[in-house]
Amino acid sequence: MKPMQRRTRLDTATKDFDPPFAIVDLDAFDHNATDLVRRAGGRPIRVASKSVRVRDLLRRVLDKPGYEGIMCYSLPEALWLSDHNTSEDLLVAYPTVDHGALRRLAADEVALGRVTLMIDSLDHLDLVDAALGAHHPTIRVCLELDVSWRPIPGLHVGTRRSPVHSARDAGLLARRISDRAGFTLVGVMAYEGQIAGLGDNPPGQPLRGAIVHWMQKRSAAELIERRSAAVAAIRQAVPLEFVNGGGTGSLEVTGSDPSVTELAAGSGLAGPTLFDAYRSFHPEPAVLFALPVVRRPARNTATLFVGGYIASGTATPDRQPSPYLPEGLTTLPMEGAGEVQTPVVGKAADSLRLGDRVWMRHAKAGELAERFDHVHLLVGNDVERTVPTYRGEGQNFG
Repeated sequence: MKPMQRRTRLDTATKDFDPPFAIVDLDAFDHNATDLVRRAGGRPIRVASKSVRVRDLLRRVLDKPGYEGIMCYSLPEALWLSDHNTSEDLLVAYPTVDHGALRRLAADEVALGRVTLMIDSLDHLDLVDAALGAHHPTIRVCLELDVSWRPIPGLHVGTRRSPVHSARDAGLLARRISDRAGFTLVGVMAYEGQIAGLGDNPPGQPLRGAIVHWMQKRSAAELIERRSAAVAAIRQAVPLEFVNGGGTGSLEVTGSDPSVTELAAGSGLAGPTLFDAYRSFHPEPAVLFALPVVRRPARNTATLFVGGYIASGTATPDRQPSPYLPEGLTTLPMEGAGEVQTPVVGKAADSLRLGDRVWMRHAKAGELAERFDHVHLLVGNDVERTVPTYRGEGQNFG
């Protein structure tokens, strides 16, 4: 569909709504979901909830072939999703130190069978014991490996997560976990952020793209060998239900690792702007938000109401939202996307009148849901229904 046609479709379908508001184009969302399954090459995909944050959409994805379970970002979130029977397989991707949530987990027989906590040291087990007492129900845990690339001493390429880097350390920790009463080690997670979360084709930066591509190829080769050895060492100590790896940006690479039993993805469902920097896949922009024109301060300039929905991560321009439709608009380098106004410039601005919409894309998936109570679900040329985000259900998990 041509940009002008898509803009007309979006404007017509949402003509009864006053901006700012957010939509999910379910045609694009479903296309992206299908493409993720294709890229996964037969491995089941665990949905990363932080990249969605709408229960209706989580259920929609889990109803599709190729998707199994949810990767949550906090224990309170996992307990809430369990209460709503959103999934029976809830992996908490980050360690928790929330004593209240741990006590709620221990008191919930159903959740105990559904929720798996992330750990990377015996300190995490000690904390659970401190919160629950020495004789608590058995807690399911997952051991996270550090899968950063360390080609030379002192050089760390990747996210700062687990301290467990070598196969030897992984096997030793698994044996010590297996000896602890009140815990059962059921899984391993190994998220290669330097591959999954870093685009190898950033617009206008060919040298950076070439360096990233070179790094990712070498990191992937090293990781397959080390992760396989670590998983083998862990399996000598305990049987495992799953080995999770990857992300939207690395499904093919991670899927080639024989030690991995499932993949993780979520951002690729939404198609945010950060994925414009990848060369091997191109998700459709499925999650958009509309801002109204409230000023026309000069020729080729229009000012929009609000819009400063900045993505987490490095405080760089690629974390700002970007004008999408009409084509040809950009933000100003000295103002960017602002708390109460966002100027946009370009020839397309001259056709905009007060009250017109400019359609925007967020830099990351999921975080936009923290700005809106609801999203409108668009199918074809109509809004099918309006559903609440986590925020709209009164939930804030961080």
